[in-house]
Amino acid sequence: MLYTTVTAADKRKALRAALAGDELLRFPGAFNPLSARLIQDKGFEGVYISGAVLSADLGLPDIGLTTLTEVAGRGKQISRMTDLPTIIDADTGFGEPMNVARTVQELEDAGISGFHIEDQVNPKRCGHLDGKAVVDSDTAIKRIRAATEGRRDPNTLIIARTDIRAVDGLEASVARAKQLADAGADVIFAEAMADLGEFETMVKALDVPVLANMTEFGKSELFTTEQLRDVGVRIVIYPVSLLRTAMGAAERALDTLVSAGTLQPEVSAMQTRARLYELVDYAEYNTFDNGVFNFSLENNLGGTATRTASTTSTATKE
Repeated sequence: MLYTTVTAADKRKALRAALAGDELLRFPGAFNPLSARLIQDKGFEGVYISGAVLSADLGLPDIGLTTLTEVAGRGKQISRMTDLPTIIDADTGFGEPMNVARTVQELEDAGISGFHIEDQVNPKRCGHLDGKAVVDSDTAIKRIRAATEGRRDPNTLIIARTDIRAVDGLEASVARAKQLADAGADVIFAEAMADLGEFETMVKALDVPVLANMTEFGKSELFTTEQLRDVGVRIVIYPVSLLRTAMGAAERALDTLVSAGTLQPEVSAMQTRARLYELVDYAEYNTFDNGVFNFSLENNLGGTATRTASTTSTATKE
């Protein structure tokens, strides 16, 4: 009920421990707090919070228009709703090295388990778009060093993202990744690798774990978890996948409403009321305070969830 009882510190410890193991860690992107609950319920290892999703949610393009306050606020809303560790997109750190240090502490206070800082110039671009530009090595290194110095919890995961592959090629990407790892990055986010061989090259060149971005409509093929695991990738994110899926379904539903005048043809594909109530733990709220939730859930679920709390009755299927 309410928020997770797992502390931010414990989530960070758990992420560090998992990263020290051998398994590939899967981090689907949550587009809101409820979707983070769903990611947890489906058995994934963590939740990713995408800057592109946050921008799109505000109706903005992903070009660095969001602020630290907006990003930290959304990160807190999502992180407090899940027991899983969360990794967030911190863009270029929201300013100069001192700003980067403050960014780290704001994100720690928001309950974030890890974050990535990239080496693009501002205004930044989506990592899989053309026309990107990157900063020089000295500036990129200073960002990561500022992040390590600003970190108060040693378990907070610092991920250095490099976009130089699309600008100067794989060799330059490997060289930049080594510099960022030497500067204190715990993980390297190798953006827009062209194929599995490039991911494998990056993995073999580094002494720190590598993160892969499996975003649709991008530069990289959508490799399977097995393929990524086989070449040594340790974390994979699916940043915009759930938002794209949800928005696609929303658009189809609106088209149906326009053409048919009713949403009845779409009901079978909708999340039932029962499943929604299960994800928000409605029954536990009902038990906790009958003075507020002073009605029975019987006949109000509108569908049968995969599991039913003891305080509710079995609902009829829609």
